[in-house]
Amino acid sequence: MAKNLMRGVQYSKYNGGAADLKHAEVPIPSPKKDEVLIKVEAASINPIDWKIQEGVARPFLPRKFPHIPGTDVAGEIVQVGSGVQSFKVGDKVVAVLGNGGALAEYAVAKEGSTVPRPPEVSAPEAAALPIAGLAAHQSLTQLAGLKLDGTGPQVNVLVTAASGGVGQYAVQLLKLANAHITATCGARNMDLVRSLGADEVLDYKTPDGVALKSPSGRKYDVIIHCAHNIPWSTFSANLTPKGKSN
Repeated sequence: MAKNLMRGVQYSKYNGGAADLKHAEVPIPSPKKDEVLIKVEAASINPIDWKIQEGVARPFLPRKFPHIPGTDVAGEIVQVGSGVQSFKVGDKVVAVLGNGGALAEYAVAKEGSTVPRPPEVSAPEAAALPIAGLAAHQSLTQLAGLKLDGTGPQVNVLVTAASGGVGQYAVQLLKLANAHITATCGARNMDLVRSLGADEVLDYKTPDGVALKSPSGRKYDVIIHCAHNIPWSTFSANLTPKGKSN
């Protein structure tokens, strides 16, 4: 492989599915003035990545082809743009990529979308954080209006699909918000979700899990909905009069 090339995975059109994902050798990108070049150590795949490939997000996230997917990366900075002030070569970082590119050996990220990675956080752990963590944080603070410093009133919160990426972060953040947490997940993940801080855990396949019924009979002030195909009537039956579903 030539010195200025890298290996990556790319696709050539919308809605091509897994069959359109191809290994390729492509040029290593060069960072612009406000960008850093990262040698990728780990990357994560989020629902937004396959939605972009399917074309669902095309109106607001159009892509040029061929396109290397992936939004979340962790790695080591190997080059910095001329205007970058916060980082230097050799820094370990985690970043959100504005135009994909995570599924390759190298990726460019904006300085403002990159943060240092503490040594106690592994690359895979860091790469799993940005999109899922931000989604959970924004749902709790911006949409539900919760305070994550324990100063707010106690609230009853349901998190569906709590063993998924967003769900796991939501449960952990809710422990900072003076919340009583009811969570749903598959039977094999119930102990995991309890270990994250959930007060009540429901197997989503049981009658109570399907009905989203709190074992303690609580109604929910907030529902963080991370699952699929649950009718609104199921949520509304379990919400307090002023409850919110996000």
